[in-house]
Formats: sequence, C-alpha cells, structure tokens
Amino acid sequence: MQVSVEAGEGLQKHVTVNVPAEQVDQAVDKKLQSIARTVRMDGFRPGKVPMRVVKQRFGDQARQEAYGEVIQSTYYEAISEQKLVPAGEPSIKLNEEAGEGEFSYTATVEVMPEIKLNDLGELEIKRPVAEVTEEDVDTMIERLRKQRTTWKEVDRPAQKGDTVHIDFKGFIDGEAFDGGSAENVPLELGSGSMIPGFEDGLIGAKAGDEVKLEVRFPDDYQAEQLAGKDAVFEVKVNKVSEPEMPEIDEDFVKAFGVEDGTEASLRAEVRGNMERELKQKLKTLTKEKVMDALLAANPVTVPKAMVQREAEVIKSQAMNEMAQAGQASSMDLPASVFEPQAERRVALGLLINAVVSENGIELDQQRVNETIAEFAQSYEQPQEVIDFYNGNKEQRAMVENLVLEDQVVDTVLDKAKVEDEPATFAGVVGAGG
Repeated sequence: MQVSVEAGEGLQKHVTVNVPAEQVDQAVDKKLQSIARTVRMDGFRPGKVPMRVVKQRFGDQARQEAYGEVIQSTYYEAISEQKLVPAGEPSIKLNEEAGEGEFSYTATVEVMPEIKLNDLGELEIKRPVAEVTEEDVDTMIERLRKQRTTWKEVDRPAQKGDTVHIDFKGFIDGEAFDGGSAENVPLELGSGSMIPGFEDGLIGAKAGDEVKLEVRFPDDYQAEQLAGKDAVFEVKVNKVSEPEMPEIDEDFVKAFGVEDGTEASLRAEVRGNMERELKQKLKTLTKEKVMDALLAANPVTVPKAMVQREAEVIKSQAMNEMAQAGQASSMDLPASVFEPQAERRVALGLLINAVVSENGIELDQQRVNETIAEFAQSYEQPQEVIDFYNGNKEQRAMVENLVLEDQVVDTVLDKAKVEDEPATFAGVVGAGG
C-alpha cells in the first residue's frame, strides 16, 4: 500500500491510497466464497453452486462490498501511518486513472489542528472582585419588603408611588382609536408603564376626578400607526391607593423560613444567600475573562465538521429549553444560526485540552465530589442527589468536565498577569439579583 498526502483548503487533507490489485482480488474472492456458502439457486443444493456461476451472478456485488471493506481497513491504516487525526468522516473518491494492477482512492478529510499555546505568562486578565456589604443587605431586605407591599385606599390627591384605578379613552384628531380605551386599570404612578406625560398628568388627581391628558406617542412607539401622533386621553380616576410595606417583625421574618423570627437571623440568612450568589457570579465572570484571553492570544482554525456537529447540539438544547418553557415552535431553525457560538465552543475546547496537556493537569476527583455535594445542598434530600450523580456516568462526566475547566482557569490565573478589578454586588449580580 502506498500513501500520499496533499494539503487542501483550511484543515483539509487529500489522502491518496494505492492498494495492490491482489489485495482487492483476495477480498473479492473472500466475499464470493461467503456468498457461495449460503446462496440458494434452482438446480443446485445449498453450498454446492459452482464458483463460476456465483461469480457470474454476484461478481459485481462482491466487488463493490470488497471495495468498501478495503477502503475502510486501508483508510485507518493510512491516516495512522501519516499521523493524522481526523476531525470528521472522510469523503471518498475512487481514482479511475489508477495504474494497471492497482486500486486507488482519495479520502478528503478535515484533520485536528496542531495547537501550541503562546506563553500563558503573557496573558493580561482583569479579575472582578466584590463583597457583600451591610448596605447591600439593607437594599435586599427593602426589596423583600417591597415584594410584600399591600395597597390601602386613600382619600387624598394621588402622588408618585401611588396606584390609581382608572377608566380611559384615547382620541387622535377627535377620533377614538383601536386599543386606546380600557376600564378599571391599575396604574402605579412613576412606573413608566404608560407613554410620557400620562402618569405625570394624574399626579394630584383624586377619586372621582375626570382628567383630560394631552400627550404625544414616541416616534419609536411599537404600534407604527400611533408613533409620533398627538393624542388626547379622557381619564376617570376611580380609586387612589397608597403602598404599605410590612414592618420587619416576627411574622415577616418567619415568612422567609427563619424559625426564630429575629431580624438578625434574617439578615444572616439573606447575607449567606447573597454571598453564595456573588461567589458563583464572580466565578463565572472570571472564567469568561480567562477564556476570552486564551482565545485572543491563541487564534485557532477549527474544523468545520466539528463546528457543524456542535451547532446541531446547541440547536437541540435551545429547542428543548423552548419546549420546557412552553415556547415550542413549529419553526425549524437552521443549525447554521448557532455556528458562531459553536465555533467559539469548539475553539475553547481545543485550547482547554492544550492547557491540560501542556501543564500536566489531572482531574481532581476530590474536587468533583465537593462540587457534587455543593450542587446537592440546594435540594431537600442531598444524599439522594449525590447518589444520583455517582451512579450516573453521564451526569458525573458533566461535572468532571466543569471541574477540569475550573482547574484550567486556576492554572491560567496562576501564570497570567492578573489585576483585581473592584466591583459591587449590584454591578456583578445585577440590580435585580
């Protein structure tokens, strides 16, 4: 067998394999002998059909099957000999110009790129750092109080923060327009849920008042037929209510599962939850910055075949998530929509493997167990969750991949030029965190 390799476009390689004719003939003969042992033909006993008859009847079939087996066996031998690592399945083309007494084909296949990392010590990474302050806890508890706000009807002019129940009807050029009227609608003044000027125009109104509001729809209003139009709304105020936030008393505290009912215990519980959330978010942000730095310093040409496979995986995950959220759609999105995300994933996977290989990183099984235990703490029966992960190879493998990525992040941070970047809880987690 003779093998030659030519570079193609990108990561493509054209592997030409010449196989001696006698090797193919032997494969054909073996196929014919196999057929002869089982074929049934009128006038002959099973297994006694003459070989010349078998060749005449099944020769073409045997040769095609033999070609397939010869290609399969010699292809893997050829790429192993040439030290090529395929990234996908090959495209096979028979070479009709093969010399006399030869069988020849060319396999076109993408191969895995050779990756040599640039010096990790040259990477510059800004790592966000933050802590939960007493002010952050105050803000969170105020948010919890606001979530349990009740409304008390009042007999006074409405002010910002109140909720008014209103009937309204809108007109443009003296004509009522579709969607411009409603009855007994609750509206929190200052919420910004209505067009500019509407809520402000109701400040100072009392129950029973009828107010005429002259407003203008924004130029970018979602209903194009109303965008930029002047309008008049006739509004009747039915009721004015003011918010009443609960006191931080024993009942309020116990509503959050804090058994002793004290404010100090509530603050400790809230702080603990916030610190866990902040820790996880900081870890995620730091990991993103490490991965971004790796990609920027080590541009990778990724195999198209791997990108296409990963895009199919991402598409499947997206469709499943939509279905679970009750957003199942009959629209079949093309996998190509997900290729940019898939290309990033594939490139990062190759770089992570390179960091593991070049730095001799071995998976820390103790860390895997600790991660699983941490996952389990949010469930009522933690041991059942731990047993599930330990008894399911696929699920444990997912955790092992996460831990290995974390070990890569730790290695990069240990070698890179890292600058801590001060941040706040709200800035990291988000105002709605």
